[in-house]
Amino acid sequence: MQCMRKFAVSECGNGRHGFGRVRLALLLGCSFLAACSGLGGPDYKRPDVASKQSWSDQAVPLVSASSTIQPDWWTGFGDPYLDELVRRAIAGNIDIRILAARTGVAKAGIDQASAGLLPTLNAGAGTDTSKVTGSPQSTKYSAGAEASWELDIWGKVRKGVDAQQAEYKASEADWRAGYLTLVSEVGTGYFQIRQFDEQIDQQQHTIASNTQILDIYQGMLGEGLVPRTQVLQQQAEINNLQNGLLDLQRQRKLTENSLATLLGMPADTLRVPKAALRSSVSAVPVPAGLPSDLLTRRPDIIAAEYRVLRAVDLEGQASLARLPSISLTGRAGKAAFSLADLMSTTTLGLSSLLSFPVFDPNVQAQIKVSAAQAKVAEEEYRRTVFNAFEEVENALTNLSAHEAQKQELASRREKLATVSDQIHAQLKEGLVSQLEVLEVERTLLSAEQEMLANHWQILSDTIILYKALGGGWPKEVVGQTSN
Repeated sequence: MQCMRKFAVSECGNGRHGFGRVRLALLLGCSFLAACSGLGGPDYKRPDVASKQSWSDQAVPLVSASSTIQPDWWTGFGDPYLDELVRRAIAGNIDIRILAARTGVAKAGIDQASAGLLPTLNAGAGTDTSKVTGSPQSTKYSAGAEASWELDIWGKVRKGVDAQQAEYKASEADWRAGYLTLVSEVGTGYFQIRQFDEQIDQQQHTIASNTQILDIYQGMLGEGLVPRTQVLQQQAEINNLQNGLLDLQRQRKLTENSLATLLGMPADTLRVPKAALRSSVSAVPVPAGLPSDLLTRRPDIIAAEYRVLRAVDLEGQASLARLPSISLTGRAGKAAFSLADLMSTTTLGLSSLLSFPVFDPNVQAQIKVSAAQAKVAEEEYRRTVFNAFEEVENALTNLSAHEAQKQELASRREKLATVSDQIHAQLKEGLVSQLEVLEVERTLLSAEQEMLANHWQILSDTIILYKALGGGWPKEVVGQTSN
């Protein structure tokens, strides 16, 4: 079966009939428009996902995420050194640079996809030399140009452009998600170093107190008041504390190296000055917002939805491949057996090609593949949304629990401080020994360490919550891409 017909004009004298045939081909193609409307697929609609109206744990005081979370939300912790670390990380982090480069690739892909909307033009010149036995050698000179253009009457190429634009927007959202992850990791790592600084200081005080206790035990051993095993137990306790101090110093160094990598620096080149966590970092308001805001604020959700849009556009493009295509080709050239006569003759031509894809198994297979890929993109979007809901819920739960623990720990420390004051007063009156005082101080230091760990947990939970709510990025509604 003849699946296509070709209308061509090879000489300038037939131009009028040729152009008439081109118009006929165009009319034949356009006659399909009314009957084939909607074959490019339905308009984009956000995939259905289980709704969530509110967060379950409202124990902590909450404020609106949209009105509270600013683009530079980490400055709310009130630590200039943290602000400087974040600035350096944004400028030097390798992962952020990779994401930015991928965004550039996706943007360049829009121009590549748009090239299908434009005609192509080729020009050339050449010679053809021939020699027949008994005849002189002849050389023919030629020069010409050819322009071709496939008309995008159904919008198939435009669908591809829309798909690539959606991929570009998704890559931008990937960059924002990476940016948010980077800031969160820098903040969490920095707070960890500050916690280690306080823990190291407390550990050193604990070692000093236990050394004093050991001195007392050794004096009592000399007087025969305690057995040697008690001295050995105290020495073993100091060995254990020294081992803990070395481990804290090791962990601080490893965290410092990790932080250097986040900043785009070689490991062991960053030196974070020592400072106490609780005196250098302030608490910030705890945002919550509404679950529905999460779908338009959080970068990874936005990226996932843009990829659903891309898959829908590609599915529509695959469906449009079933429709006829019309292409136009125009030619102009000159040919002569001498360079002097080359400009004296001109050949013009215009042809149209109307192609009907009667049977093409590749087209049907691509439709099935693109539909399946669209389904995958939808499910990945739903998974991203559910993961986001879980992260916010977990962060709120952790914050609520750690805030409650903070109150209990503060109450415990207050009671131990009262006991310490009373023991010191009794020591002045000679009612207790120095050993009892040191034991109480050691217990008080342990309570301080627990409060320090709790403070770090609250700060880290706050960072995780800010990240889970999309940071300070504005809302963005994903819709059908159009230009």
